Amino acid sequence: MSSPRSGIRHYRVALRAMLVLTVILGVAYPLAITGIGQLALPAQADGSTLSVADAPVGSSLIGQSFADVDGNPLPEWFQGRPSAAGNGYDAGASSGSNWGPENSDLVAAIQERKAQIAQFNHVDPADIPADALTASASGLDPHISPEYALLQVVRVAGERGLPEHVVRALVEANIQGRDLGYLGEPTVNVLELNIALDGQKG
Repeated sequence: MSSPRSGIRHYRVALRAMLVLTVILGVAYPLAITGIGQLALPAQADGSTLSVADAPVGSSLIGQSFADVDGNPLPEWFQGRPSAAGNGYDAGASSGSNWGPENSDLVAAIQERKAQIAQFNHVDPADIPADALTASASGLDPHISPEYALLQVVRVAGERGLPEHVVRALVEANIQGRDLGYLGEPTVNVLELNIALDGQKG
């Protein structure tokens, strides 16, 4: 049977260990990682925020809707992928639909989106790429394929009174290559493209 003195000693050891670990893991480690992040990758560490006229308009890492208050896409902007995160691009509810490729709801949703996009852009439904019809696993993907961006050029140019070749050149200038040169596919960041587009005078 341990003595009261021995029990008190155990409590003191446990208290000292808790205080030391709290300082190391709760203070020193987070400060060190924050400092390394600010030194090595400051933009990423601060959320990869994009600004226009010194006002933040979003993050290059999180997609956002370019729609009116009723959720209708605005024709003067390039549109991103569908989103299953909350009511769309809700960073607090990141998720995909988790529907399999043979799910009847997914099949119906794809057909509905295909018809809407074809009508919205005045294109052949067969020309619409897959990323325009399906949400990403996170529901927050800020990128679209170059094919989907180029498909929207005529509509955006017409709405803004810009020459098509100018808008097409903007898309081509915003195509990002594969990660590390070989991972994934080329993409276009929709927010970055729309910021560049907003700088054009139509």
